Amino acid sequence: MANDAILDVWNKVKVLVESMEIDIQKNAGGNVSAGVRARRGLRSLKKETAALIKSMVEVEKSRKAAE
Repeated sequence: MANDAILDVWNKVKVLVESMEIDIQKNAGGNVSAGVRARRGLRSLKKETAALIKSMVEVEKSRKAAE
């Protein structure tokens, strides 16, 4: 169950990175609006990675407690 939660968050992170690819490339070419979207996506990425770390730590703690 806990592994499923980690994998779900990991899949969200991968999808988020893939979805930002085009906007980051457009921003590198000078498109300001794409830069706004890319920064918004990076903020979401930060939140999702924090959730992933939290989930991983919780699972590791529960495994140690079970030993």
